[in-house]
Amino acid sequence: MEQGNHTTVTTFILVGFTTDPELQLLLFALFIIIYAMTLAGNIILIALICISSHLHMPMYFFIGNLSFLDIWYSSVYTPKILENCMSEDKSISFAGCAAQFFSAGLAYTECYLLAAMAYDRYMAISDPLLYVFAMSRKLCVGLVAVSYLSGFVNATIITINTFTLTFCGSNIIDDFFCDLPPLVKLSCDATDNYQAVLYFLLASNVITPSLLILASYISILAAILKIRSSEGRLKAFSTCASHLTAVTLYYGSILFIYSRPSSSYTLKHDKVVSVFYTVVFPMLNPLIYSLRNKDVKDALGKLIKRGTAP
Repeated sequence: MEQGNHTTVTTFILVGFTTDPELQLLLFALFIIIYAMTLAGNIILIALICISSHLHMPMYFFIGNLSFLDIWYSSVYTPKILENCMSEDKSISFAGCAAQFFSAGLAYTECYLLAAMAYDRYMAISDPLLYVFAMSRKLCVGLVAVSYLSGFVNATIITINTFTLTFCGSNIIDDFFCDLPPLVKLSCDATDNYQAVLYFLLASNVITPSLLILASYISILAAILKIRSSEGRLKAFSTCASHLTAVTLYYGSILFIYSRPSSSYTLKHDKVVSVFYTVVFPMLNPLIYSLRNKDVKDALGKLIKRGTAP
C-alpha cells in the first residue's frame, strides 16, 4: 500500500543474531537448552510450592506467580528465536509482531510483582509475628491482580500507540523479537506526543515500581538495624538476598535498554541485553529463589525421597 513516497510495511524481517549457518545451529542448541531449563526449573518450583504445606506462605505465593510469568514470558519469545535459527524465512507478520509487542505486558507485570514482593519482605522483617496475618491471602491475591492489570493496561496503551504509527521504507528489525527501540527506528511519523507516551510508560512501569522497591528496602534496612544481635540481622538480610538479586538483574537490564534516548540506541550491542531479560532471566529466577532458600531445598529433598522410596 502506497502512502506518499513511501511503501507501508505489512511484514517485518527479524534479523536475529547472525546469518552464519554454523553459528545459528550453535545458538539453536544454546537457546533450546536454556528454554528447557527455564520450563523445568519454573514448573518444579511451582509444583513444590503447591504440594508442600510449609511453602504455603505469602512469600512463596509471589514466587510461584513469578515462575508462572517467567514460563509464559519465555514461551512468547524463545520458540520464535528457535524457528529463526533453523529457518531461512525470518519474516513475522504485522499482527504477529503486534502480538509479540503486546506481550511486553508480562514484563511490565513482573516489574509490579517485584515491587509487591519487596513490600512482602518488609512486612516479614518489620513484624514477623504478625506477618502471615498482615499479608492475608486476600491482600496477596489483590497485589498480584493489580500487577497483571497494571502491566496489561500499559501494554495495551503502548501497543495501540505504536502500531498506529506508519512503518515505511525498511522492514528489517535488527533484533530477535519485535521490541520498542528497533520498531521506533522504522517509523516515519513518531511524534512528540508518542515520545511523551513512552516517557509516561517508562515512569509508570519502571520508575514507579523502582521507587516502591527502594522505599521498601530503606524501611527494611531501618528494621534490620533495630535488631540487636548480629546473627538476627544476618538472618533478616538473607531473607531479602534472593529478591534483591532478582531486582538488580531485571531492572538493571531493562533500564539499560529503555531509559536512554532513541538516538543513543545501538541495535547490535543491546541485543545481548535484550536476550538476557527475555530468555536468560526466566531461567535464572528458579535458581535465585531455590539455591539460597532452605525451605525450598528441603521441599525438593522430600519430593525426591518420596519419588525414590520403594
